[in-house]
Amino acid sequence: FFLATLTYDTLRFEYEDFPETKEPVWILGRKYSVFTEKEEILLDVTSRLWFTYRKNFPAIGGTGPTSDTGWGCMLRCGQMIFAQALVCRHLGRDWRWIKGKRQMDNYFNVLNAFIDKKDSYYSIHQIAQMGVGEGKSIGQWYGPNTVAQVLKKLATFDTWSSLAVHIAMDNTVVMEEIRRLCQSVVPGAGAAACPALEPDVLYNGCPEDVGLRERLTLWKPLVLLIPLRLGLTEINEAYIETLKHCFMMPQSLGVIGGKPNSAHYFIGYVGEELIYLDPHTTQPAVEPSDSGCLPDESFHCQHPPCRMSIAELDPSIAVGFFCNTEADFNDWCQQIKKLSLVRGALPMFELVERQPSHFSNPDVLNLTPDSSDADRLERFFDSEDEDFEILSL
Repeated sequence: FFLATLTYDTLRFEYEDFPETKEPVWILGRKYSVFTEKEEILLDVTSRLWFTYRKNFPAIGGTGPTSDTGWGCMLRCGQMIFAQALVCRHLGRDWRWIKGKRQMDNYFNVLNAFIDKKDSYYSIHQIAQMGVGEGKSIGQWYGPNTVAQVLKKLATFDTWSSLAVHIAMDNTVVMEEIRRLCQSVVPGAGAAACPALEPDVLYNGCPEDVGLRERLTLWKPLVLLIPLRLGLTEINEAYIETLKHCFMMPQSLGVIGGKPNSAHYFIGYVGEELIYLDPHTTQPAVEPSDSGCLPDESFHCQHPPCRMSIAELDPSIAVGFFCNTEADFNDWCQQIKKLSLVRGALPMFELVERQPSHFSNPDVLNLTPDSSDADRLERFFDSEDEDFEILSL
């Protein structure tokens, strides 16, 4: 845990550059060559919002912790995967952060949604306090499923982003459920029917047009999070190819997971290594300046990203995807169906049109037929003991 308290400046010397390899580098649905596009790779990585441990923020709940060092890594990874969804929603996948360059207002609106204060939509304060309803006391370690459930609840208050958040349980994505969540029929014609709609709302992927309003369906941008267990104590090799393919999809938001009780935000892969952003660095909390401007450099990782062997990944993860339009979702479904035909790639989850009849409640996690086993596993992998290590059998 020596690295956990290194300052950002000392860390910049600790990281290896990308290996010189003919293998493509995949970052959140984009393919790069190390030989001809190294600058583009690093710019793409640096442009992702990077959330780390912070210290000296206002006490959570008024009297709680003022730092999340040692317990907040999965909460920070949840912030990162959700921030990527907001970046895609409001700035687009092609947007890049360049040090010293004046950014548009929407960028600061996204960043402000994650700042360490109680009234930011997705702040550590909101996530920790909402987690109490999920049975997690403030300062307790979260697993990928817990942070996904909490973010889903918090997203309902974010009317600016107007996201439909779906968490696919039981390793099953039900298309009908997602369509029902994302679609709402616009009643009648004419502008008066929907006076509250923002001008950039999309109708089935088309820009708003008053002439199109009659009997139109409004698609809310979808954030799809799929909590998975890819093995009992270590990742089953049969899932590795499928996991890699998730990073190739243009809808990819990456993966949250890591090693036992050490969470990372995985944004891509090269060869047999995952590329990730690491929250285990403690930085001072950021205060907006007197002018209201937010110093934002510490929210961008300006050294080469970390890498680890895919085989070292803890099997408990959550995979994320963002579908801005219905066409994006349909395309994603086609890609998942094609993926099931790839030889040597075991599907990580099932894609079905309708809810299977044996499902009792889509929000209940049934990892095994015996729910007491499921409860035991959840406690086992969400243990708050920081030195916890799972040994391979």
